[in-house]
Amino acid sequence: MNIGFDIILRYIEIFLLVMVRVTSLFIISPIFGRKNMPNLMKIGFGLMIALIITPTLDLTVTSENKHILQYLLLVFNEFIVGLILGFISYMAFSALYIAGQIIDMQIGFGMVNVFDPQSNIQIPVIANFYFIIAMLMFLSIDGHHMIISSIFYSYKVLPIGTAAISSILVSDVVRIFGDMFIIGFKIAGPVIAAIFITDVALGILARTVPQMNVFIVGMPLKIVIGMVTLALVIAVFPIIMDAMVNGIYRDLETVLKDMVIK
Repeated sequence: MNIGFDIILRYIEIFLLVMVRVTSLFIISPIFGRKNMPNLMKIGFGLMIALIITPTLDLTVTSENKHILQYLLLVFNEFIVGLILGFISYMAFSALYIAGQIIDMQIGFGMVNVFDPQSNIQIPVIANFYFIIAMLMFLSIDGHHMIISSIFYSYKVLPIGTAAISSILVSDVVRIFGDMFIIGFKIAGPVIAAIFITDVALGILARTVPQMNVFIVGMPLKIVIGMVTLALVIAVFPIIMDAMVNGIYRDLETVLKDMVIK
């Protein structure tokens, strides 16, 4: 352990670069990026991971970058790499917000919002419920270990100072951003279909029985149908989470390879 600390003290500039990539990933990544997690804990956890990673790297990377501007450019480069990785890992969970917003609008909860400490904004009730369930399942299947392992893997694919922004990277990030909306619509699909069938049935009922106040009957009926459908969807939520975690790992690998200088 003393040897490791000697290496870190000797190559403190590389240790700081590792620290920048790790902590920037923790800014918006799932679990670690939540606002209600103490900043001191984030810094300490990033420091611990940087202590583990640094002795395993090529410690001659910055030997020729003695100028302060060159080093600041490396710091900015590592910050962008960590930020992109954290953004990609959080993108899949943003699909849950989209799904929750759609579901709330369909069943009549569109005007009811709760405060989310992660993003400091008001979010729909169902979206918050989905996000909490997803976080619990993400922890249960060791998804946070996947995020930590992606940090170690990033240095195998993308060593310090070798990242570059390319048109392929931009197109892949845009594609992943679009996939977020597709996933959100797929998650909300069963509820949308159930509410659509309910609306059709209420429309037919309004034409056949004009004396019935369909508006008064329709609001609670949509809530009941929506909640029952949600209960059925929760049963297959582990399958959805497994696909989301695999998608996150695949997208992280793709983005890392896109940033390699060719």
